[in-house]
Amino acid sequence: MNLLQGKTAIITGATRGIGKGIAQVFAKHGANIAFTYSSSVDAAVALEKELNDLGVQAKAYQSNAANYEEAQELVKDVLDTFGNIDVLVNNAGITKDNLLMRMSEEDFDKVIEVNLKSVFNMTKAVQRTMLKQRKGSIINMSSVVGVKGNAGQANYAASKAGIIGFSKSVALELGSRNIRSNVIAPGFIETEMTGKLDEKVVEEWRKAIPLKRGGTPEDIANACVFLASDLSGYVTGQVLNVDGGMLT
Repeated sequence: MNLLQGKTAIITGATRGIGKGIAQVFAKHGANIAFTYSSSVDAAVALEKELNDLGVQAKAYQSNAANYEEAQELVKDVLDTFGNIDVLVNNAGITKDNLLMRMSEEDFDKVIEVNLKSVFNMTKAVQRTMLKQRKGSIINMSSVVGVKGNAGQANYAASKAGIIGFSKSVALELGSRNIRSNVIAPGFIETEMTGKLDEKVVEEWRKAIPLKRGGTPEDIANACVFLASDLSGYVTGQVLNVDGGMLT
């Protein structure tokens, strides 16, 4: 069932992990995909080919969402190529973890810039198009850490909590034009990054989750399909925890 047939989605930071999973699942549901990457050219070229082979139109863009001008330029380029933008998934993000007493100002600023300012930049850039179309779905990737905090991640938690406040405000501003803004808060998702962690530590984390497993990028992507599709036509301003019950 192609729930996203004929829709065009922009996904930021899509060459690995959750972003890549979203791009793959969206393509399987018929969406055309413009995705961004920062430095991994080979991974971007490979993903672009993989998505095009699924029969949709897909294009990779090297673009830094944390830069206001680059975000504006990206949206202009995507419109020139695809003609419309129906879905925006703000997924790009970084961590620079440390206890507050050891955290540098630079590490705080960088995480806020990449994780939170990028959401402002991209939302602002697609807003005009979505207003003209009188429809659109904006999906912002937060985290359970943005909902409940986490020691050693004050910068990351602040950025992810900021995304929630921003998204709810956008939902209130743009709702009358049929533009929806929602948040997904992933829990412990197993990706290439978590693969580098000590297996014993990971096993302890899994045991503490009610569903007794880490999530997959596909688990997050399926929730994104719901929010991107017309199935969620009456859902806006919400935070959907996709965490196996961690925050229950």
